[in-house]
Amino acid sequence: MHTSLAWIDYLIMVIYFAFVLGIGFALKRFMKTSTDFFLSGRSIPAWVAGLAFISANLGAQEVIGMAASGAKYGISTAHFYWLGAIPAMVFVGLFMMPFYYGSRARSVPEYLRLRFDEKTRGLNAISFAAMTVFSSGASMYAMAKLIETLHIFDPLVQALGLPTSYIFHLSIVVSALITLGYVYLGGLTSAIYNEVLQFFLIVAGFFPLVYLGLKNVGGWDGLIAKCPPGFGHAWKGMTNPENNPLGVEWFALAMGLGFVLSFGYWCTDFLVVQRAMAADSMTAARRTPLIAALPKMIFPFLVILPGLIAVALPTPTAIEVPADGAKVVNAAEASGKGLIPAKVTSTGEVELDSTGKPVLDYDLAIPKLLIHYFPTGLLGLGLTALLASFMSGMAGNITAFNTVWTFDIYQAYIKPQASDKHYLWMGHFATLFGTVISIAAAYVAASFNNIMELLQLVFAFVNAPLLATFLLGMFWKRATANGAFYGLLSGIVAAALHHGLSLPGGSSPGVKGAWIYRLHDYRNEMAQNFWTAIWAFGVCLTVTVVVSLATRPRPDDELKGLVYSLTKHDVEHGLPWYRKPEVFGVVVVLLSIGLNILFR
Repeated sequence: MHTSLAWIDYLIMVIYFAFVLGIGFALKRFMKTSTDFFLSGRSIPAWVAGLAFISANLGAQEVIGMAASGAKYGISTAHFYWLGAIPAMVFVGLFMMPFYYGSRARSVPEYLRLRFDEKTRGLNAISFAAMTVFSSGASMYAMAKLIETLHIFDPLVQALGLPTSYIFHLSIVVSALITLGYVYLGGLTSAIYNEVLQFFLIVAGFFPLVYLGLKNVGGWDGLIAKCPPGFGHAWKGMTNPENNPLGVEWFALAMGLGFVLSFGYWCTDFLVVQRAMAADSMTAARRTPLIAALPKMIFPFLVILPGLIAVALPTPTAIEVPADGAKVVNAAEASGKGLIPAKVTSTGEVELDSTGKPVLDYDLAIPKLLIHYFPTGLLGLGLTALLASFMSGMAGNITAFNTVWTFDIYQAYIKPQASDKHYLWMGHFATLFGTVISIAAAYVAASFNNIMELLQLVFAFVNAPLLATFLLGMFWKRATANGAFYGLLSGIVAAALHHGLSLPGGSSPGVKGAWIYRLHDYRNEMAQNFWTAIWAFGVCLTVTVVVSLATRPRPDDELKGLVYSLTKHDVEHGLPWYRKPEVFGVVVVLLSIGLNILFR
């Protein structure tokens, strides 16, 4: 088992860091206008935009978070792909991109201004900005945990004479500075091309990890035999939350994840929509999510299976000490499950939940597997793939933040009549202070043992109610500005109330819930998140409809190009049937259904 890095591992990482910064420097001379910096001049080919579309989602929540969820919930985590991503990606490509791209809006909140009014745009802009820094902070936290676990900065810290506790803080700062560098220099274009690079790095770094792991545990059959019961099925047991690892019944899964959270994220989250909006044509913009959906379907085999493998391996009970050959028991490792160790407190003791059981640090599934399987050189490649995913996640959120801050907050409410050069300057400044705020958010993420659960909670607050606003705005011309604003506000409040009145099993009142009153308990954080999203969506939908029916709608002439029934849909006029996005979308959905059946 490798626990230290050789010079070749460091060299691979240094080459990668130099390359990504080099892309930023190379693109800096092209960043002459705000459109260049924020939207890449709308010049990105469909295949590049498609890979960037999926890679923007391949941050810490995808690589570390999905492996952590795989270790915690089993193959049912694949629902986040085959149920919680593919249908929504097809929907946004076929039905929503014509509105985003055709309206020439520079951001999702700006579309809300065009469809509704300024106050709706402002509310979404503020909530979305908060979500992006939390997501970026989660990536920073995961990256710092990786660096700390693999002792990457140990030689540097020792040379400076600093305590080892500084490694976590140093890791966050260094990752933030590198990401800040290439986004500040090259804007969205730099982020997009680095995301494409990161996509190929992830495949190259994780395929051998999965291959070695499966071979070691005896293939798929051997893996399932060594995992906890139910880990090999995606749908069996969903009629009763007590009988499946995910801890939710089929309705909460289908409604909470399959509809509200998935459509809320893929259809309204500017982080991913921004990539499609940078495409070089309407047809390319519509194809972008569909192109991304194909690799998205196979990514569970690269990022979820490592979590199952980590659980299936034997739990270490001792570690060899080379000095005298004696064996010492490591409390965190011995209290874990497979290669998943228990979390430790600041005093070095094993952290226990409210029932007295060890709190497992599922986020370490991937780092522990890398140490366990990869030799020198290959370990450097695997680490570089991880670092690329973390920084891509950070960069994606920062580019979304600086765009929304500049156009939807600063230009809209603070300085509306400035020059384009001034807004370009503000975009650079927003990149800087967005990174600083993300650093603070990284320390909040440290209180969760699965960052995917933290991010799903944030999405439940922001994206779930926003989905109701968008669906009503795009497909119901009777929806009014006041209905949208009060509905969106009510949905966010409903999410806060549900979270404040409920608590996942094994947790204490506080950050994870019941900060108002402990009214209801859920089996785990994921079940709580799904129901938080359902409540937020349902309340927003209801309030928007009621208020809209009581207020005056806008004339039809003002809604052309913004509402489905009032918009022409001949965007692919002249294309043969087999090249139309609709045909592509049907093929993608059928492939996703086949995977659900295969792993039912």
